[in-house]
Amino acid sequence: MAHAQEDKYYVPHGSHWPIVGTVGLFIAMYSISSWLNGSDIAGILFYVGVAIVLFMVIGWFRTVIKENEAGMYNEKVGRSFRWGMGWFIFSEVMFFAAFFGALFYARQYSIPWLSGEGNNFFTNILLWSGYEGIWPTDGPGAIGGEYEPMAALGLPAWNTAILLTSGMTLTVAHHALLEGKRTLLNLGLAATIVLGFLFVGLQAYEYMHAYSEMNLTLNSGIYGSTFYMLTGFHGLHVTLGAIMLTVIFGRTMVGHFDTERHFGFEAVAWYWHFVDVVWLGLYIFVYWL
Repeated sequence: MAHAQEDKYYVPHGSHWPIVGTVGLFIAMYSISSWLNGSDIAGILFYVGVAIVLFMVIGWFRTVIKENEAGMYNEKVGRSFRWGMGWFIFSEVMFFAAFFGALFYARQYSIPWLSGEGNNFFTNILLWSGYEGIWPTDGPGAIGGEYEPMAALGLPAWNTAILLTSGMTLTVAHHALLEGKRTLLNLGLAATIVLGFLFVGLQAYEYMHAYSEMNLTLNSGIYGSTFYMLTGFHGLHVTLGAIMLTVIFGRTMVGHFDTERHFGFEAVAWYWHFVDVVWLGLYIFVYWL
């Protein structure tokens, strides 16, 4: 078994995984552009590209896990992993900031402007006579027809409680790992995974109810589009986080991680807490205000 030298930085051997990932991403992106131009085989190509990317992710992470368990990584490598995860989460912050910014701009600038506030009286009279800038709105002309806005109480409130509770159970698992309590670690992780997938399931039910009973769709103007873009991308992040936690749970069950070496666990925990914080902002600005 190879072991890392503390004064050296481990440089991995030549890997084919970057090439595999590039091919998969190229096929996926090409298929999307072909689909937009009416190609008949774009759907099949898209799934092929996604399958290749998933194959790459599984294979590459499997290699990294094997190298880590073989003792090839020292503190310098661990520090670079932490920096990499930190920058990745920062990029995710900027991703959601763009959508929150779009929501802010629409509510604070576009809607008042279209309704004739300030010096835009003639804009309202000439272009959108009678339009009132009241949120939520589907825009001038009632784009998408009548709809019912999503209430903050009920299912969204329950989902908020579920996600916040999952953050607490993950914190319990983290402390259990640091204290060497493996049983509590596994129980905390299992509870977090169940709560995460429960959140996703309830959000899917919320979407079905919104489409079938409330006529709240992506076609419901600026309100519908920002609602589904923000909650939908967040739901995707929760799904990915729950899958990653499931992988970590499988690793803890076979004895991976100890009180000193557990970056894989920490990285997923950072990601999950980031998802929690984003949901709090989303719940306030999308559901409440």
